[in-house]
Amino acid sequence: MTTDDKDAGPKLERLNANLARVEDLSQRLMMALSSRRQHDPALNGPSQDVYVKAAAAYVAEMMQNPSKILEHQISYWGKTLKHYVEAQQALAKGEFKAPPDPTPKDRRFANPLWDTHPFFNYLKQQYLLNAEALTSAVGALENLDPNDRKRVEYFTRQIVDMLSPTNFLGTNPDALEKAIATDGESLVKGLENLVRDIEANSGDLLVTLADREAFHVGQNIATTPGDVVFRNRLFELIQYRPTTEKVHQVPLLIFPPWINKFYIMDLKAQNSLIKWIVDQGFTLFVVSWVNPDASYRDIGMDDYIRDGFMRAMAEVRRITGEKQINAVGYCIAGTTLSLTLAHLEKAGDKSVKSATLFTTLTDFSDPGEVGVFLNEDFLGGIERQAEDDGILSRFFMGRTFSFLRSNDLIYQPAIKSYMMGEAPPAFDLLYWNGDGTNLPAKMAIEYLRGLCQRDEFATTGFPVLGGKVTLADVKLPLCAIACETDHIAHWRGSFNGVRQMGSKDKTFILSQSGHIAGIINPPSKGKYGHYTNDGPMTTPEDWKAGATFHPGSWWPRWGEWLAARSGRMISPRNPGDSGAEILAPAPGTYVVAEPSL
Repeated sequence: MTTDDKDAGPKLERLNANLARVEDLSQRLMMALSSRRQHDPALNGPSQDVYVKAAAAYVAEMMQNPSKILEHQISYWGKTLKHYVEAQQALAKGEFKAPPDPTPKDRRFANPLWDTHPFFNYLKQQYLLNAEALTSAVGALENLDPNDRKRVEYFTRQIVDMLSPTNFLGTNPDALEKAIATDGESLVKGLENLVRDIEANSGDLLVTLADREAFHVGQNIATTPGDVVFRNRLFELIQYRPTTEKVHQVPLLIFPPWINKFYIMDLKAQNSLIKWIVDQGFTLFVVSWVNPDASYRDIGMDDYIRDGFMRAMAEVRRITGEKQINAVGYCIAGTTLSLTLAHLEKAGDKSVKSATLFTTLTDFSDPGEVGVFLNEDFLGGIERQAEDDGILSRFFMGRTFSFLRSNDLIYQPAIKSYMMGEAPPAFDLLYWNGDGTNLPAKMAIEYLRGLCQRDEFATTGFPVLGGKVTLADVKLPLCAIACETDHIAHWRGSFNGVRQMGSKDKTFILSQSGHIAGIINPPSKGKYGHYTNDGPMTTPEDWKAGATFHPGSWWPRWGEWLAARSGRMISPRNPGDSGAEILAPAPGTYVVAEPSL
């Protein structure tokens, strides 16, 4: 009896055992899917109108310019036929190898078999040829208005990415190799991961991006020392403990987006923006927003401005005894901070000395990639679902933002988890990304309709506490930081909003990288640089062309800007020394509370 014969028995037993586990898991899967919550079908994808317009534009192109269509088709046929012939010739030589491969490098196809194995190489090359043909055909359509073109191109990319051979078990060499090497164990673990994710999301599928047990808020992330010094129904106010012998007189208040949790700025000490600010000698306060449930359904933008932004500002002034503060708004909180500042300006209130905006859109005339979800088909579905639930669920928001980077946040994690059977990584940024929050129904619809869809802040005026405000009403000193590859708040849109504000003192900084990495970019890493331009803010393109590139983080540059507007140095302030009650240690209770749904 050979060694292979001796191994065959145990291997067959393991395989049969794994098949039995698959049967049990399949029953769990069916039960999990049967508990799927009903939701508005409009949230599953764009309306048929998108496809109808694309088809109509293509037919019109065929009628008006048939030679262009034929040229495109013949080019695709020629490339496909040439690829097939080359593959056949390589096999005819009796050598088990792939034909010449002119396709560009793509990290989805990192396994060497995609380059060396005739079958996998053929699949890869043909997929990339098909993707190129489909993308170029859509890009060449001339009978679409700009908004429809963006949607058609975006959803075409989604279809192309979804159909990659790496996304299917039978055509993914990494998954097949691991399944063989583990006698099917990897597929069983993958099915366990799939069932777990569906059970955790009440019958819907959302890939778990990070190990949920690896991080605990307040223990190994969000650990900068501080205390909650105020709490109301919308937020907790955290005052951080000083680390310097002197601090700037004017306190700093940060408003994070309430679409996510504030600790993106305090993941760990090495990359904590909160810790860095405290170490620069600023008295820092940070708002931690509540994660709302259905009881918040009637909380609107006015409530967030009055009971959130303005109340937090008043509490910081009361606690520190200062008449003025400096404020920071990040993303959606930057938009709402701008609305608040415009309202305060019209009311003659000078309590905010300067403001900083991180990755903030205030002009939504071109909302970037997010704009494909701002048409009536999606917004109507969101509105109906939010009215039913009382909230805009974090599930729908998380899924939507994931599709803006589907290869990184959907397909690659799904391959590793469901096909390879790997456990989610212990990655703090992805942990935070999966720790989302809900939005109150009224606020979400007011924001999406009035700001995003109708662009009222940049045009006719957005209603705030009984009056209307516009970008021109924001007149205090401003510093805005945008990110070059931001897929949520694109930098040109951020630039255009700041350009229209009424401030005479404006500083615009363009950081390399995206929505998170471009902001959470500590100087110690020396990773991403930034651009500045002291000239006039004309157009984004002209500003960038005349900008100076600076290696390294923008944090020190902003720190200097902020220090110049933060008054003299005084003795440090500690939480509670003004008589404010200490309600809880940082990071507080709201950041870890789970709302009832």
